[in-house]
Amino acid sequence: MTIQSAPANIAFIDLQAQRQRLGDRIDQAVMGAVNAGQWIMGPQVREFEAKLAAFSNAPYALSNANGTEALVLPLMAWGLTPRHAVFVPSFTFCATAEVVPWMGATPIFVDVLPDTYNMDPVHLEAAIKMVLAEGKLIPKVIIGVCLFGQAANYPALREIADTYGLKLIADSAQGFGTTINGEHPIKWADAVTTSFFPAKPLGCYGDGGATLVTDKELFDIMDSLRVHGKAIASDLEGRTFDHDPKYLNMRIGMNSRLDTIQAAILLEKLSIFQEEIDLRNKVAARYNSRLSNVAVVPHVSDGVVSTWAQYTLQVENRDELVKFLKEKGVPTAVYYPIPLHKQTAYEKFPVGPGGLPVTEALAEKVMSLPMHPYLDEETQDYIIGAIHSFYGAA
Repeated sequence: MTIQSAPANIAFIDLQAQRQRLGDRIDQAVMGAVNAGQWIMGPQVREFEAKLAAFSNAPYALSNANGTEALVLPLMAWGLTPRHAVFVPSFTFCATAEVVPWMGATPIFVDVLPDTYNMDPVHLEAAIKMVLAEGKLIPKVIIGVCLFGQAANYPALREIADTYGLKLIADSAQGFGTTINGEHPIKWADAVTTSFFPAKPLGCYGDGGATLVTDKELFDIMDSLRVHGKAIASDLEGRTFDHDPKYLNMRIGMNSRLDTIQAAILLEKLSIFQEEIDLRNKVAARYNSRLSNVAVVPHVSDGVVSTWAQYTLQVENRDELVKFLKEKGVPTAVYYPIPLHKQTAYEKFPVGPGGLPVTEALAEKVMSLPMHPYLDEETQDYIIGAIHSFYGAA
């Protein structure tokens, strides 16, 4: 394929295209929140939580300050302690594992599947059996990840969780909106967490996150924890307290609230989110059809709809290709060049039986291309042509 002249300023994720589409609506939403003056926990926060829950068929959605604290809140509510083991993939961003040592608990690193890059259920079960046989830790939680936008095999992870009496979290920071046969991960997970970091498929204009759950008691405890351990309704039974419940502190909590302005922005973005997921899938399908002769293109499991937070290939001579594309004006990213179990902060923690050979192999070969709902065909053709040129493909 012949490379055409480079389009100007190719964006890896074009946030301004969406900004232009929603410009007036976002402006009005932000100023509406500013002028109303309820900048913390204003009505837009509750409205957004309700609409977020409805979108994902979850009974309850609790917004919070970022995707990392979205993960730690259920762990805190479940009473994680240093006696506990939490099973996480190593091929993910560090936040997935980071929250476990916060609680004094131990992350156990699990390998991933070579096609979807998500947690390998077979290796997970082997890791659980390893921990049980050693007898030093108590298996407590599984954290699956919707890596690059695709749901993990949550039906299989749920079955394993039930077999061994574990809780299951779906870390959907990259994959909120992904479905399996039309069902959102909350159908299988005890908690689904997401991030509204600006580059995520559903992102705000700063930091933000949310945790979705099916259990009302869990929701209430997390609601307490996100506001400094404030009293909730069950805490007040048989007790007289006529003041703001945030001044009656029943548990050690944190400050993890979503700003009202960010909720107002997210309400507007959520209204077009499903359309943007559809557009992302069209972009991904076009990449797949034109790059399968030069790279291992992403595999999406049967019945799964990905949100395509990233479009990630496996390629030969990756570092040389990245350099070549940069010279051609094409931005790329490598997620994740060093797996967590090889990182200085995490190398002391256990890995499942036999190590993590798939994770280590992927770290040498994967790279991500520009991906967003508004990637036009001309720009995409230029990117594809540049890759074909590198490999000498027609």
